[in-house]
Amino acid sequence: MATNYRTMECEPRHVFAVLANGWLYPGWVVGASRMRGVDEAWPEPSSALHHSFGIWPVLLNDATSMLEWDPPRHTVLKARAWPVGEAHVTIDVRPTESGCVVRMIEDTVAGPARFVPGALREPMVHARNVETLHRLAYLAEGKAKAERKDADGTA
Repeated sequence: MATNYRTMECEPRHVFAVLANGWLYPGWVVGASRMRGVDEAWPEPSSALHHSFGIWPVLLNDATSMLEWDPPRHTVLKARAWPVGEAHVTIDVRPTESGCVVRMIEDTVAGPARFVPGALREPMVHARNVETLHRLAYLAEGKAKAERKDADGTA
């Protein structure tokens, strides 16, 4: 299980606005390369994102489904990347005085990746999720900045 934290200069609702927009998934998830579809019910539990992962021309189609959705605090996704496997990804967001802290926990739950020793798997997942949270911060903080500009009438 890999755990990452990132401080963001936005409110938790901005993070969840990004998570709620399934079409933004490849913009913040490292490895996701394109969207093929978003269930109409997204982000409700049991709904799914249909995406591809990899680098062209080697792309694999798969899906990520919502297991738990409790904005603006908590969500759990089941991210599939077969034939590698699947993982449960928990995202918890806590407000701070200057924004929020996002914690991401990724735990491999199925597939061949489960058999890679944790001492090898966890550092790789941790490094990937440093970048994933970096990208999520760009999108969420960008939403917050755009909202402030609109409120100030400077947009």
